[in-house]
Amino acid sequence: QVQLVGSGGGLVQTGGSLRLSCAASGRTFNSYTMAWFRQAPGKEREFVGVISPGGVSTNYANDVKGRFTISRDNTKNTLYLRMNGLKPEDTAVYYCAANRAFTIVPPRSETNYDDWGQGTQVTVSS
Repeated sequence: QVQLVGSGGGLVQTGGSLRLSCAASGRTFNSYTMAWFRQAPGKEREFVGVISPGGVSTNYANDVKGRFTISRDNTKNTLYLRMNGLKPEDTAVYYCAANRAFTIVPPRSETNYDDWGQGTQVTVSS
């Protein structure tokens, strides 16, 4: 099991930017596929973006593509989500998640993820 601690959320105006971080415990972070999900009030949790263990491959949900960038620093056991051009509909609790199994294609379904951070709130005002 890996412990994940998310941070960096906050209140920002429309068009603003934030960078979320997710610090992971353990010495095998560089073998995990990592992802961000989010859950808005009254809605189901949804996929945001995913990154392969080495950071070479990324994939995004259509509504964040071109605005959000997922990255990782395996020397610091940390996952990031850079969010630009924020919109009110991006308001949600953002969760980082780890997939400890080997996968060829980084998965987008939350059922593939073993460990979850506690969530960090992002609020975008109009």
